[in-house]
Amino acid sequence: MKHLKRILDLRPEEAEGLIRRGLELKKRLRAGVPHRPLLGKILALIFEKPSTRTRVSFEAAMMKLGGQTIFLSSRDLQLARGEPLKDTARVLSRYVDGIVVRTFGQEVVEELAAYAEVPVINGLSDRFHPCQVLSDLMTVVETGRKLGDLVVAWVGDGNNMANSWIEAAALFGFELRLACPEGYDPDPEVLEEARSRGARIALLRDPVEAVRGAEVVNTDVWASMGQEAEAEERRRVFQPYQVNSRLLRHAAPEAIVLHCLPAHRGEEITEEVLEGPQSVVWDQSENKMWLHAAVLEKLLA
Repeated sequence: MKHLKRILDLRPEEAEGLIRRGLELKKRLRAGVPHRPLLGKILALIFEKPSTRTRVSFEAAMMKLGGQTIFLSSRDLQLARGEPLKDTARVLSRYVDGIVVRTFGQEVVEELAAYAEVPVINGLSDRFHPCQVLSDLMTVVETGRKLGDLVVAWVGDGNNMANSWIEAAALFGFELRLACPEGYDPDPEVLEEARSRGARIALLRDPVEAVRGAEVVNTDVWASMGQEAEAEERRRVFQPYQVNSRLLRHAAPEAIVLHCLPAHRGEEITEEVLEGPQSVVWDQSENKMWLHAAVLEKLLA
């Protein structure tokens, strides 16, 4: 494991190890036991998209492990003036010990990783969001569930989160049911690759069918960054895909609800569900930091 560009960069034992280590670091550092394996290390954060949780969780994780960060928005870099990405990758490799990139095209992540001499971590692209889904899985494990035995429902847009959940299903072997409106399916190449690896994945139109008996119910915003012009049409199309108390009645009685945030209450999820007893979204949000700490320790220490 040199880079983390997508979940299928990992072997199952590597992914399980990151989740286990995230839980260990959470317990240790919350207890106040010092652990500073990244003392003297520097992490560059290249963000072309705005962020709250991803930026702060990576920065906090790095600092908790003794390291430091340099935040670089796209306007801070010579990329804005036409410098080739491969040049930026090679130059930054002489200054820092790792790079997190949050960008639009997955090709940016791939090119940085191809030319960088230090680890590159995908903090989000339009195609994948690997660290988020790994931290979501960490949250599921933290509740005492075994990943291989799960039935997971994804309700809503077949976006980068859905793609990474598909890859996770291929890696861990849980059953995944995706309920997406027609025309808003996940990436067909991602789906085909996962199924070729034996993944148990059903692509459905009916959210009730997807949620029936599921132990994990997962959703995301209807319009992601860069899709603002489509927001009104998406609200119309996705209205039947709202995660609300009526839909949850079809899930397993002890089902948990995930949302990677930010949430648009009253759109993809209701206030009642988000703030309800089945919601684990605040633990999920915190666990980004601990999973990121595990990734940084693994790649940079």
